[in-house]
Amino acid sequence: MKIVIVGAGKIGYSLAEELANENHDITVVDIEKEKVKLLSDTLDVMTLCGNGAAISVQREANVDESDLLIAVTAQDELNMLACIVARKLGCKNTIARVRNLEYTEQLYVLKSELGLSMTINPELLAAKEIYRLLQIPAFIKRDTFAEGKAEIVELFIADGSPLDGLQLADLRRKIRVHVLICAVLREEKVFIPDGSFVLRQGDKIYVTAPASSLVELTHELKLRSKKSKNVLIVGGGRIAEYLAPMLIKTGTSIKLIEMKRSRCEYLAEKYPEVNVICSDGSSQAVLRTHNIRQMDAVLPLTNMDEENIIIGMFARKMGVPQLLTKINRLEYGEILGDRGADSLISPKSLSTYAIIRYVRAMENTGGSAVLTIHRIADGGAEALEFAVTDVTEHLHERLADIRLKPGILIVCINHMGRIIIPGGRDTLSAGDTVVIVTTAGREILDLNDIFAQ
Repeated sequence: MKIVIVGAGKIGYSLAEELANENHDITVVDIEKEKVKLLSDTLDVMTLCGNGAAISVQREANVDESDLLIAVTAQDELNMLACIVARKLGCKNTIARVRNLEYTEQLYVLKSELGLSMTINPELLAAKEIYRLLQIPAFIKRDTFAEGKAEIVELFIADGSPLDGLQLADLRRKIRVHVLICAVLREEKVFIPDGSFVLRQGDKIYVTAPASSLVELTHELKLRSKKSKNVLIVGGGRIAEYLAPMLIKTGTSIKLIEMKRSRCEYLAEKYPEVNVICSDGSSQAVLRTHNIRQMDAVLPLTNMDEENIIIGMFARKMGVPQLLTKINRLEYGEILGDRGADSLISPKSLSTYAIIRYVRAMENTGGSAVLTIHRIADGGAEALEFAVTDVTEHLHERLADIRLKPGILIVCINHMGRIIIPGGRDTLSAGDTVVIVTTAGREILDLNDIFAQ
């Protein structure tokens, strides 16, 4: 597809890189020459220096002939205007990054009038991700499918885990919850395992389960299942602002440390239930003063990755049970491992993958369309949800009799709202949705692409 990206910042660069790797025709527009030059020098994309909301610039970028325009500059108003202009020029699909909470609420009403196909709010996505992880602290990551009825959760096999040394063929005898281990990350290598695979301490595993069974799963594995009730947030930016009301509704006790007095006053007035502290949250003395040891969870959410990592490392030293760290440069996380976080929260990555899911769905307007896509195993594997239609091959055949291409696993079937963790006797029917897991980098645009010929 021909895609124009307006804005060459963190998200714009990430999108250009990912979409170019998927063989799309990408043009990136930005008003800053340095950003345009960096893209031109490092990625195989077309670039254009100019105001991405100007009609003349969009015409030069051939927006009128494009399938999609994505506006991800730092200015909400510019992004919305760029999308309006693109629709006037004939571009049928537009996506805008909109970060202001007031705009976000209004866009539910004005989306069609503004000609927006989709809006993305990176900080709101991050807040929702953090909230979900706080509800069941044992999980490092949670990805939802089947309209929230099924999930793939990431777990770490620690010393003494009942999974250490377990052959997957024995999983159902060992654990009473019906789940499926669909991927394993071991020493930076990704495995799509079969029944002969043996788990061991240090593995990161990705478990498919009905959402209703997740708490029971933590009990079976003797993991911490109670949600975090005492939370310390360091950094009073947009993520904290979005997260606070979610946690307040669940009765969570919140301390929030922020340096800027004006921001503290704003948050304290908006959320009187939150204990807002105007101080330097990167100071170990300040963190000790405000009882970091007694916290169930610490959330470093400042605008500096390095500061968040240092705060996280200190929280880890203090024995905080759950640590969720905001970071945009994921290479930092790769270097640190789990020393600076249980889970890394990247607004950039969450936004990038949400847009890529939309682009993948656009590519398949017929057949068994992609409904949901999530990257798992540190990006080494993908979980894709497809709609099963009348043109899907092997309908009503037992899964045991169907040959799949190597490295592909069917991990979940949603049949009329009932979540099935599949076995050999299960079948696919038109109207179902099905989740498959495969190694990253494979082009699977239709469910029929998974079947061996």
